[in-house]
This record gives sequence, C-alpha cells and structure tokens, in this order.
Amino acid sequence: MSLITVGTMAFDAIETPFGKVDKIVGGSATYVAYAASNFVKDVKQISIIGYDFPIEELNELKSRGVKIDGVEMIKDKKSFFWSGKYHTDMNTRDTLITDLNVLADFNPIVPDTYQDAEFLMLGNLMPKLQLSVINQMKVRPKLIVMDTMNFWMDIALDDLKEVLTKVDVLLVNDGEARQLSNEFSLVKAAKKIMEMGPKFLIIKKGEHGALLFHENHVFYAPALPLEEVFDPTGAGDTFAGGFIGHLAKTKDISFENMKTAIIVGSAMASYCVEKFGPERLKEITKEDIETRIGEFVELVSFDIDLV
Repeated sequence: MSLITVGTMAFDAIETPFGKVDKIVGGSATYVAYAASNFVKDVKQISIIGYDFPIEELNELKSRGVKIDGVEMIKDKKSFFWSGKYHTDMNTRDTLITDLNVLADFNPIVPDTYQDAEFLMLGNLMPKLQLSVINQMKVRPKLIVMDTMNFWMDIALDDLKEVLTKVDVLLVNDGEARQLSNEFSLVKAAKKIMEMGPKFLIIKKGEHGALLFHENHVFYAPALPLEEVFDPTGAGDTFAGGFIGHLAKTKDISFENMKTAIIVGSAMASYCVEKFGPERLKEITKEDIETRIGEFVELVSFDIDLV
C-alpha cells in the first residue's frame, strides 16, 4: 500500500540541555518517511531541497523504499534551515534562525507515478500548499492526514479552515487545539474542530501522551517514561509517520485500528527523541519496534477486581 508524504527536507541546528549540534538533517517529511518506511515499502516523497542536501541521505531513504520522484532540487539555492534552543523542561523552545531558502519557492507537484497512492500525509506547511496537493490528486486518497501549527492559525486561518474541510485526520498539540477552537476544555475543543471537517482529531500532549477523538469516542495513549530525552525535534513528525504507516500497512482506517496506530506512532516517537535528528530512527530494527510497542501495552494493561 503506498503513501504520499508532503513536507520539508531540511537542516536543523539544535541545542538542548543535553548537547548541541550545529547542522543535522531534519524536516517534517524526512522524519515521516523514516518512520513510515518501517511499515510501508512504497513511501512517495514530495519536498524541495537545495544543492547542499546530502546525496547520502537521499540514498539512505531510497534504500528504505522511499521514492523521491517528487523531491525537487534547486541547484543554486540552499536547503531550508532552522535553528532552535530548548528550555530545561524540553517542552518549550526558542526559534533562533529560520532561513526559508528553497522553501520560499516550493510549489509541490504530484507526479503521475504517485497518483495511485491511497494514503496522504500532509506535513506542517503553508495551508495553500497542502490544499494544492489535495487538489492535484485525480482520485481522492482513502485517508488524508494533516499536521499544522499555531503559526498558520495566526497568519492563514481562512486557508487553514478550507483545508480542514477536505481532510480526515488533523494532528495538533493541546495549545493549538485551544487556539483553533477558542475553547479551553480539550473535549469541547475537539468537538468544535471536528465540526470544521476532520472526522478524527489527534491532540498531542508531548510527554503526557496523545488523545484521539472521533464522534463521541475518546482514546488516550500515554507517553512512555524515558530515562533520557536528548532532542524532541521531529518527534511529532515521527509520531505521524508511525501512525499513518501502520494504517497504510493494515489498510484499516477504523477508530479501533487508529488506537493501535497511535501506540505505534508513540513508540516511534519515543525512539526519535533518544538522539539528535533522525539518527536513532536509522538504527532501530523491527524487533526494537515490537519491543517498544510491547512496553506501551504493559504501561496501560492491568486487571481490576471490584468485588
């Protein structure tokens, strides 16, 4: 089953309380592809890179079944670059530098060879670009998942609301859910957001797990307590990649299977934070993933006797 993922392929400079890297590969589409390729061997990437993006990284992705026909290279510009510094709690960060570079020219094109994809993951991008990709699909995918952020709520709310009418699943964090809905209660926020279009809503709460909403149903998945968290960058995108990768593999988009997909996504994200950038995602095996998913199951499984 094939999956299209749309987003950035970039460089990051990151500083956390545990260390610092001056330049490492990042970008939403990069993390989604590394995570999803553990479950689907036909990940179709749509992104834009500059002349400086490492060929070795492209080859690594291709070796995992990631197609790069939809990755445009601009030969006279640099790749998108972001620099940030995390606070001690690792939940908040300051953006130090944002160099759009090639991203300023990004006009995503869906190649003809991608048109058979049944799953579409729209990474965090300008809503107009997300909408453009949806409109280019000759046959609507079986499931469209969308990520967004508060920045687009601030500067492109009308465009964002238009995209929401065309997607099945929205991914946001708790602060973004409250901003989009103007509701403090996450239950009320979820109802309002689903009225905007998405049938399913996932609210990410970082180290406190994630909530899945659908109609009147709610599912909560905790985050796995970890001894060390080196770098949270890309954890949300890795979660998304694991989530949609599992759904594409199983071809089942029911609420019950989405519960499992959230656990899979959480397991992938828990590996991502153990090293800077996507490095840890390159190391893990199928057995590692199964072990980590088992740890999540243990975390929420218990017997109770009320007699």
